[in-house]
Amino acid sequence: MASKTEILDKLLHAIEHRIIPMTQEGVAAGNKIFGAALLRKSDLSVVLAETNNEIENPLWHGEVHALKRFYEVDSAIRPDPRDLIFLSTHEPCSMCLSAITWAGFDNFYYFFSHEDSRDAFAIPHDLKILREVFSLEPGGYNAENAFWKSYSIQKMIGELPQPDHDRVRSRAAAISRKYAELSERYQSGKGENSIPLN
Repeated sequence: MASKTEILDKLLHAIEHRIIPMTQEGVAAGNKIFGAALLRKSDLSVVLAETNNEIENPLWHGEVHALKRFYEVDSAIRPDPRDLIFLSTHEPCSMCLSAITWAGFDNFYYFFSHEDSRDAFAIPHDLKILREVFSLEPGGYNAENAFWKSYSIQKMIGELPQPDHDRVRSRAAAISRKYAELSERYQSGKGENSIPLN
């Protein structure tokens, strides 16, 4: 079984080398900055990665778009969701939480929190929907339940011993800076896209 450090290294690598390049293209087309990837639990290899595609369909959040692509794979070779790690760049919204559940995943890991989406990226819809539709305050959903367990990558990094902590924290900081740049690009052009909740 992989150590926490090994898992974090592979998750960050998937964000850096698979999700971010796709998200750069997506943002250039007018999409939001959210992305996702699926990794095998057995060897932590990436099965697929996707990014937000709300320009095509407002339901194609990064997570849902990844699930769409996953279920387009021939069932004869498609892995069982219970054998995979679900990675989300941002804490999934209520729709994506439900989609992950309905798709049969027993876990998800996220890099940025709902509060980060609201405060750092000026995308408050996740928290607003949780409050207005479900009467839930931030963090009000069950992070561990009968269907899945969720993991905050930032919290996991905070629990690492030295010297891994500083090394992994440095990589996470570089990812955060990259997403700040992508967010600026998205925010500067969002008035021109057709996403209902932009």
